[in-house]
Amino acid sequence: MPIGNLAAFLQYVMLILFSVMMAALIFIMVPRAAAAAERIQQVLDTEATLCDPDEPAEISDPHGVVEFRDVEFRYPGAQDAVLCNISFTARPGQTTAVVGSTGSGKTTLVNLIPRFYDVTSGSVSIDGVDVRQMRQEDLWQLIGVVPQKAFLFSGTVASNLRYGDESATDEALWHALETAQATDFVTEMTDGLGGEIDQGGTNVSGGQRQRLAIARAIVKKPKVYVFDDSFSALDFKTDQQLRAALRKETHDATVIIVAQRVGTIMHADQIVVLDSGEIVGKGTHEQLMETCETYREIVYSQLSREEVA
Repeated sequence: MPIGNLAAFLQYVMLILFSVMMAALIFIMVPRAAAAAERIQQVLDTEATLCDPDEPAEISDPHGVVEFRDVEFRYPGAQDAVLCNISFTARPGQTTAVVGSTGSGKTTLVNLIPRFYDVTSGSVSIDGVDVRQMRQEDLWQLIGVVPQKAFLFSGTVASNLRYGDESATDEALWHALETAQATDFVTEMTDGLGGEIDQGGTNVSGGQRQRLAIARAIVKKPKVYVFDDSFSALDFKTDQQLRAALRKETHDATVIIVAQRVGTIMHADQIVVLDSGEIVGKGTHEQLMETCETYREIVYSQLSREEVA
């Protein structure tokens, strides 16, 4: 057989085999695509459970007074409530701290303020208006949330900070970074405010990611600040400096802090101690050291670990 005929034969065989492989791939992928499309359609057809009211209430002169009144909450389908009989008030110009052991319901509690969930019973209100009676957009304008796991978007430092306020000037951004103790590492970036941030903030450390998220909340200048264990990745010196600077920046706002480290919240105006979803103590550090056994155990356990280290 001439070499040309052999080459042509092999080429035709390869084309036939390639077509057969493509057909087999289609038979494999079509059922997968159909199953995925069905799941996507289910998501698209799902109706939101948290909706704006037909006649939303408005706060003409917001101050930021957050009140929990006999709040109970349980997740959909759960038999037991995560939070029970939660009542306290967080006022402007004061820092309210929420502490407790892992799984006591701290994060769930603060997630009720921006209405990530609706309470099962009771009410959460801002300036006397139930958050369920407000438009979600209006509610979120009043609140600056720094979540437990700080997340940054792909873009630049400036574009991430301007999620808090699109019209913020560079001067306002630098001021927020200075308050959040983030000026040093941002200055060291090649383009400063124009420094590149990868999706999720994977090109910065955990502490830097937290400080940028805090700066983003400061740029917004909300009436209510919610810090959900947002200082956990910071060393003690940076933590102390940030809290001192933050106190000056938020002097007329309501500050709610969820923390594991007692040193972060010892000087709070009000400390709420949770245990198994219930408030077991409420007051200042000195008052709780005298009246709350759960709080004393938290303090002594942390002091012991620091002394051993």
